[in-house]
Formats: sequence, structure tokens, C-alpha cells
Amino acid sequence: MHMLQWNKRLQRAGLSLALVAMSVGAAPAALAMSAQEADAAVARLMKSAEYKALSDLLDKDHDNIVEQNIQLQQIPAPPFGEEKKAKAFAALMKEAGLDAKIDEEGNVLALWEGTAKRKDVHAVIAHIDTVFPLEQDLKIRREGTRILAPGIVDDTRGLVALLAYVRAMKQAGIQTEENLLFVGSVGEEGLGDLRGVKHLFGKGEYKDRITSAIIVDGSNPEQVTLEGPGSKRYEVHFKGPGGHSYRAFGMVNPMYALGNAMAEFGKVEAPKGTTYSVGVVGGGTSVNAIPSDAWMLVDMRSTSMKDLASVEQQFLEIIKTAAEQENKARTTKTGPIALDYELVGDRPPGQTAEDHRLAQIALAATRAQGWKGRPNSSSTDGNIPMSMNIPTVGIGAGVGDHAHSAEKEYLDVEKGQSLRALHRPLLTILDAAKVQLR
Repeated sequence: MHMLQWNKRLQRAGLSLALVAMSVGAAPAALAMSAQEADAAVARLMKSAEYKALSDLLDKDHDNIVEQNIQLQQIPAPPFGEEKKAKAFAALMKEAGLDAKIDEEGNVLALWEGTAKRKDVHAVIAHIDTVFPLEQDLKIRREGTRILAPGIVDDTRGLVALLAYVRAMKQAGIQTEENLLFVGSVGEEGLGDLRGVKHLFGKGEYKDRITSAIIVDGSNPEQVTLEGPGSKRYEVHFKGPGGHSYRAFGMVNPMYALGNAMAEFGKVEAPKGTTYSVGVVGGGTSVNAIPSDAWMLVDMRSTSMKDLASVEQQFLEIIKTAAEQENKARTTKTGPIALDYELVGDRPPGQTAEDHRLAQIALAATRAQGWKGRPNSSSTDGNIPMSMNIPTVGIGAGVGDHAHSAEKEYLDVEKGQSLRALHRPLLTILDAAKVQLR
């Protein structure tokens, strides 16, 4: 599928990104919590019989958790190609003890009902898709306690964690006051443009019922994501008449326009917290042909909507100028350079106040498992609820590194630290859901 066609599919998500992230200061007093209070709350939870039962069950289930991690990792799931993996995840969720269904956008939804019988739900989300194409070799290899494979961590580990939590909570007879909505989302990566969570929060059946979100994603056990930088992504084409490199010499050349645009864009001064990159380029058919098309994919990110808009405006001016300059530099007798560009990614920025109870509990849960615990900024499924001022944290359930690298991505399954990492989101979930303690 040509990249320009993808945007039409993205529009099905139906969430208007006229959403403007509001500045987040301190949490409301009723929801604010100090680090000391959070540490005490997590300590009480960890002393409970319910938590100890869950801990024992996860310990006994660890080998199975690793096997399921590999089982799901072996299913290709690029953005817009998640259906097979989604069905497998839904089937495993049913085996774990919850009915699961797949919504119109392809997300897997499984509702854990609380005893209070309220409508509101706390969403627990891991994404199904990976950055790797359908044809990617997904073979695993082992180096000590590390499993190396594309997608083994990001975010297959999150999916498997959700299954492990549901399985253990069911087996332990856990009851919670609040509802939990376990979600396997689609389209988190790349040009998927968060289409799954855009649908979930913008059009799905739970869109007005989600009061908080816990994003189970990431492989650094010290980090808790409280901020999501926004992004704009463009596909840009410079198109011309094309011709023979010798006989048609002197006519406009799309490659020169593209090259000049990239060079000028690289000179833009980025404000603090703002980044940009030309990630993919293409065009041309032969060394002895003037191409009829030269294109690039561009990514711009910022934690500030204002700064993101500024860099975006400079970028748009640069590509227009590059086309105009090429048309002036060479002959347009057989046709000029035409500029064709499309916004293929639009993610709003957002953040959760660090003193919000959800954030403090996630940080305290991290400290309780032996890691420092520090706030992090990262673009994830959490961008959407954060941009809507829905309290949201991102917290990983594994230990690994090199996500998005086909050769280097790994998950460390040494049992001790693997279980400790699983407990970080678990403690956060139990607190949000108001687990009932005996």
C-alpha cells in the first residue's frame, strides 16, 4: 500500500486532533499525593494477603509468561496488519478468564467488573502492533537470560503482562471496587498514528467512561512516563516530468528540490524539547534517468504545541521554497516541479501532574521493586488520554532494551528482575481499581 493511502485509513479513527493539550500544573487537592504517602500506600498493599497471593501466582506462572511472550512475538503485526495477533491475544484473554471482543478499529477489549457497579472504567492498555513489516524474520535467539527478537519487548511484553494479571487475579479471587478495561490496542507505532486509542477515546463504546489510563509499555524499569511529546509527520513528494539524464539534461530535477529542502530543514534551530528528522527518502528508477518523483518522510516532535507549530510552519515554507527554486534554476519546458505533501501523523502532546495519585503510586511501585523511579517523556498510546486531561501513566512490565532494532531488541527473563518488573504495573493497577483487602 502506498503511504499516501494510509492516511485515508487513519481517518476511520474519527478523533479530531483539534484537541489542544492544556497546561498541567498540580493535581487537584483531592487527587494529589506526596511521595511519602504513596510509599506508605504501596507498602500497605504489598503486606496484604491479596498481593502476596498474586505474587505467588506470578512466580509459579513465570515460565508460562515467557512462553506466551514468545508465542505472541512470533505473530507479525505491523500497523494495519494486527488482525492475526489481535485474535490470538483475545483467545488468550478468554483463557485467562475474561470475555474479550475486538472493536471496529481492531482493538481487543476485556472488561473486569468491579463490585461498585459503576459505569466508569480504568483502562489498562498495551499495544498489539510492532514497528516491523510482515516479511520480517521473527526468529529468536538466546544469550544467557536474554531473549533477542524483533518485538519481544515492544510491546508484546505488555500484552503478556495483561494476560498474567488477569489470570492471577482470577485465580486468587481478587475483587476490586472499580472497573478495569484491559485493552490490546492497534496502530501505536509509526504511521499507525495511535489509531486504536483515538478510536477508543473518541468513538468507542467506552469513550465517555474512561477515568484514567495505565499504559503498559516500555522496557526501562526505572521510568514512569508522565509526558507525551506531540508530533507531526509528513510525506512530501517533489514531482517532475522526468527524462533521460543525458538527452534531457537541464530540465528540472525532483532530487535537487528534495536535497535542497532536506539541507535547509536541517538548519532549523529547534527550541528545547523539540526535535525533527528526515527518516525515509525515496525516488528515481535508474542512474541514467532524471526521476519523476522524489519523496521523504519527516517527523517533528515537541512537548510544546506552540513550538511544534513553529517548526512545522518553517518546514512547510522550506519545501515550498525548494520547489520554487528548482523551477527557477532549470528549464520547465516539459513541465515544472510540483509539490505534493500530506500530513500522515498527528499526535497531540499531553502530560499528567507528577503529584497526581496515579503518578505517585506508579513511582512508588517502582521504588518498592528496587528501582529509583523517575518521570519520563515518551510518545505512546498515553498521548491521547493525556491530551484530554485524563490521568495517565506509562509503566513497563519488563526489562530490556533496543526496541525497534531487529538485531538488538531483547527481553531479559532472569526470573527475579522479570517478576519485579511485572509488579510495577500490577501495584499501580490494584491501587487504581481499589482492590478489596481482607
